[in-house]
Amino acid sequence: MLHFLSNLSRRQKQMLAMAMDFISLPVLLAVAIWLRYEGLNPELLRHYFWLLIAAPLISIPLFARIGLYRAVVRFIDQKIIGVIVLGASVSVLVLTFISLMLHILPISRAVFGFFWMGSIFYLSASRFAARHWLARVSLLEDAIPVCIYGAGQAGAQLAAMMRHDSQYVCVAFVDDNPQKHAALIGGVRVYAPQELGKLIAKFEIRELLLAMPSISRSRHKQILDQLEPFKLKIRLTPSLKTLMSGQLKMQDVREVEVEDLLGRDPVEPDQRLLSQCIRAQHVAVTGAGGSIGSELCRQILRQQPKRLILIESSEFALYTIEQELQQLARQYAPDCELFPVLCSVRQQDKLETIFSSFAIRTVYHAAAYKHVPLVEHNPAEGVLNNVFGTLSVAQAAMATGVSNFVLISTDKAVRPTNVMGTTKRVAELILQAFSREQKGTRFCMVRFGNVLGSSGSVVPLFKKQILAGGPVTLTHPDITRYFMTIPEAAQLVIQAGAMGEGGDVFVLNMGEPVRIQDLARRMIHLFGLEVRSEASPNGDIEIRHVGLRPGEKLYEELLIGDNVEGTNHPLIMRAQETELPWEVLQQKLERLRFACDQNQAQEIRQLLLELVAEYQPQCEIEDFLWKQRQVS
Repeated sequence: MLHFLSNLSRRQKQMLAMAMDFISLPVLLAVAIWLRYEGLNPELLRHYFWLLIAAPLISIPLFARIGLYRAVVRFIDQKIIGVIVLGASVSVLVLTFISLMLHILPISRAVFGFFWMGSIFYLSASRFAARHWLARVSLLEDAIPVCIYGAGQAGAQLAAMMRHDSQYVCVAFVDDNPQKHAALIGGVRVYAPQELGKLIAKFEIRELLLAMPSISRSRHKQILDQLEPFKLKIRLTPSLKTLMSGQLKMQDVREVEVEDLLGRDPVEPDQRLLSQCIRAQHVAVTGAGGSIGSELCRQILRQQPKRLILIESSEFALYTIEQELQQLARQYAPDCELFPVLCSVRQQDKLETIFSSFAIRTVYHAAAYKHVPLVEHNPAEGVLNNVFGTLSVAQAAMATGVSNFVLISTDKAVRPTNVMGTTKRVAELILQAFSREQKGTRFCMVRFGNVLGSSGSVVPLFKKQILAGGPVTLTHPDITRYFMTIPEAAQLVIQAGAMGEGGDVFVLNMGEPVRIQDLARRMIHLFGLEVRSEASPNGDIEIRHVGLRPGEKLYEELLIGDNVEGTNHPLIMRAQETELPWEVLQQKLERLRFACDQNQAQEIRQLLLELVAEYQPQCEIEDFLWKQRQVS
C-alpha cells in the first residue's frame, strides 16, 4: 500500500491530502464539541450541524491559498508548522466571524479553542507521519533489507547503526529466546526463528546478520546449518571487544568464513609450551615467507624471542614477511632482532654458517614444495627440495649444536599416493634415523592436514570462483579433507615441538573430515546464491566435477597404523611409526640423489617405493629427461 501511495503523481497526492482533511476536519470539530460538553447527543449535533459542514468548506480553500498543499511532503521540515498554525488560525477566525455575523444560536468559544488546537495537532502530525513513511518506503526501495539474528546488545547496536546507513535497513529481528518474541527494538519487531521463511517472503530479505558474538563456534555452526536452506547472504558481527568500544561500523561486519562452518571451538594454548623453546632464545624458520612459515613467525614473535632468523628462497616473499614482522615486533617484541636471509634449504654450508653465526637454538623447518600436481610432474625437484632440503637443514642443525628441530609434515605422508606426500614421509624417516644416531639435537615432526587460506587451499579458490559467477570446480563429488585454521595449526606446531623427546611424530586432532562438495555448496548458499543443478536449473552457480588431479587422494589419513597415544594437550597425539636405520637410509638416499641429478623419473619412483613401503602411486609418471640439442 505504501509503495502504491509513493508512486502516485504529485497532483494525485495533493487531491488525496485534501480528501483526508475534508474527512478529518469535521471529526476534529465533533471531538471539540464532545470535549466542551463532555458528550454528544442529537440536539448538539443539530445545533452545530452548519459548523460541521462549513469547517472543511472554508478551511481547505484557505489551506490551499497559503500553500499547505504545495509543499512536497517528503522534504518538509519544521517551517511547515508556521504555515499550519497560520492556516488553522485563519480558518477558525473566519468560522467565528461568520457565526457572529449571521447571528446564529450562541456557540461556545471553547469549541473553537479545542478545534484550533486539534487542527494544528492533526495537520502537523499527519504531514510528519507521511514524511516518515514516504522516507521509509524510499529507503526500502534503495537499501538492502536485512534481518538481524540476535535481539541482544549487539543486534540493537547494529540496528541503530543502520538507521544512519542508507545502504541497509533492518526490517526484522530473530531470536531464540521466546521471551523476546513480539518485542520491539527501535520500532522493529522480534520474531521466532521458525518464522524466518515467512519474513524473507514478506520483507524480501536478502541478507542476514548474525549478531551473537559471545556464543561458541559450535553454536555458530548449528545456527548456520539452520540458515543454509534459505537463499540469504549471511554475515557475522565482530568481537565483543569491538562492540564494547562503541565504534562499530558496517565495515566491521564480516562475511562467514569457513572456520565458522567447521564448528571447531578453539582450545586455549598452553602458554608454557608456547614459550618454552622460544622466549629469550634464538629461533630460525625456514620457508618463512610461506603460508605456514609466515604464521609461525607471527606466533613466535608474540613469545618474545631474542633473535628471529627468516630463511626464505623467494625474495618477494621474504621482503613481504620481513616488513610485516617489523611492524609486529614493535608491539610484541621490541627487543627482538629480525634477520631476513635469502637462502635455499639445499645449501648446507650456508645454513651451517647461519646457524652458528646467529647461535640458533630452535629451528622450525616449514620450507617445502607442497602442491601435489606440480610435484607429481616435477618429481626430481620435489625430492631435492623436500627430502634433501630437509636432510641439509637437519645436518646443519646437528653440526652447529641446534637444540630443537621441528619438521612441519603433512597428512599426505600417510599411505601416500603422490610424490609430494612420499617425500614428506622420507623427510620424517631421516629425522627419526638422526634421533637414534645422536642426542645433541632433539628432532620431532608435526603432521596435520589442510590449513584454511594457505596457498593452494580450495577455500580461497572457491570464493574467487563464486564471486566471478562460477562455475565452482571440484575434482570429485566424494573427496574429503581435514581442515584447521593457520593460526591454530601454527600454535599447535610450537606446542608439540616443545613436548618432543626425540624422533616423535606428533599428529594434530583435526576434528571430523569435511566433504568438499558440501563445503562448496554451503559457501554458495552463504553468499545468498543457489546451486545450479538438474533439480534447480535456474540456480546461480554450477558445481562442476573436473576429475582427480595427478596423485590426489579421495581421503586423507593422519596415522599409518593404530599405535597412537595421547599427550598432555587435548589436540596433540603422539604416533609410533615404522623407522629405517640410518645405514640403510643413507645408501638409498645416495642412489636417490643421483637419480634426481640425472632427472630419472622412473628411477626416482622406484627408490621412493623402496623407501616408503606404503607408497601406492595412482598415476603414470613420465621420464622428464632434459635433452641437449646440438645446434649445427
